[in-house]
Amino acid sequence: VQLVESGGGLVQAGGSLTLSCEASGRTSDINTLGWYRQVPGKQRELVATISTGGTTNYADSVKGRFTISRDNAKNTVDLRMNSLNPEDTAVYYCYGLVVVHRIEGPWSHEYWGQGTQVTVSS
Repeated sequence: VQLVESGGGLVQAGGSLTLSCEASGRTSDINTLGWYRQVPGKQRELVATISTGGTTNYADSVKGRFTISRDNAKNTVDLRMNSLNPEDTAVYYCYGLVVVHRIEGPWSHEYWGQGTQVTVSS
């Protein structure tokens, strides 16, 4: 599975930005898609995830401001970010979890995109 992000950039505080990620390869095995972010010196942190069935999960810091959506037919996941503030500045990574149910037991693997920079100016 390959994940390619697009849509990062520079935006002023209070503005909006939409990130997109397209998955390719064995996309039929993808269970969860989502977004994480990382700033220098800190651990990568969850932003939002969405399951194949549409169940979403958000970090408390982005609830009410960010919306994750998924198009299973196009193998894409988008992150709409509103009311951005400087604390949202980070490299955003697309995330994909593949789960394969085998006779010997389930197998899973995480995939990551290359990252896209989001910078929010004050």
